[in-house]
Amino acid sequence: MGQLIDGKWSTQWYDTSKTGGKFVRSQAGFRNWLTADGRPGPSGEGNFAAEPGRYHLYVSLACPWAHRTLIFRRLKELEDLISVSVVSPKMPDDTGWSFKTEEGSSGDQILGKQFLWQVYTEVDPTYTGRVTVPVLWDKKRNTIVSNESAEIIRMFNTAFNDITGNTDDYFPEALRPRIEEINARVYDDINNGVYKAGFATTQSAYEEAATTLFDALDWVEELLGEHAYLAGDDVTEADWRLFTTLVRFDAVYFGHFKCNRRRIADYPNISHYLKALYEVPGVKETVNMDHIKTHYYWSHTTINPHRIVPIGPDLPFMD
Repeated sequence: MGQLIDGKWSTQWYDTSKTGGKFVRSQAGFRNWLTADGRPGPSGEGNFAAEPGRYHLYVSLACPWAHRTLIFRRLKELEDLISVSVVSPKMPDDTGWSFKTEEGSSGDQILGKQFLWQVYTEVDPTYTGRVTVPVLWDKKRNTIVSNESAEIIRMFNTAFNDITGNTDDYFPEALRPRIEEINARVYDDINNGVYKAGFATTQSAYEEAATTLFDALDWVEELLGEHAYLAGDDVTEADWRLFTTLVRFDAVYFGHFKCNRRRIADYPNISHYLKALYEVPGVKETVNMDHIKTHYYWSHTTINPHRIVPIGPDLPFMD
């Protein structure tokens, strides 16, 4: 998992020697907002107005962060308005995410690049930082709007409502404080928690992360014993943010990242909840388990040096 340094690709991995063996995720580098009329959002600059055909998503079908944006693109009926390029599930350190069609990528239909890092340097030739998905690209201004998934799904939640007529709201004002509270713990302890466990390089860092992760899953199991969804009786963005981690858990995080105290299948309430979300119309079509398993087991050679992809497990929520 390399990165760009002054516009040049480097194979430098996360340096856990400076953090006591703990994995620390980098912040997104592009934080502009797409809005209905182009007014500035909470960060970055403005002039990114909602227009059919103007925007493009670069995603990985394997990545849980990118998966969020594909779900919202489907739920908010944006498929005909926002085009998509899919990177290969195989991510070698020497190139990062690629557009190799022979390895499962759709190719880059917008810029014709070979590697995702070239999309970043198209905007900033001296860019320094991780090259991540998703990337929301503006075809009109030839620039990156955002590479922060949490903000992209909020853009999709409202920006195109007047164009599509779809006013389904996954961040309703009355529930925002509760959603933000849930998001904070889910992100830190579960979404990112599996990576903290999987990428830890000391026993103590791993045990701390794994213990915190399962404490949080126990908390979710209790919440779902009280309500159908995390923030109450209706689906919100908090549920979709958790969903993309749950989908990958038993197939990848349980074994590959050593998050093996319990499977999601061992949690009755979470299992029922996961199945219900998976069956929401359009959602299962965003789940590509082949890309998911191939990416994690093939790409993380520090964890799985022989790149052997397991044949299982069977996943009850997909039956």
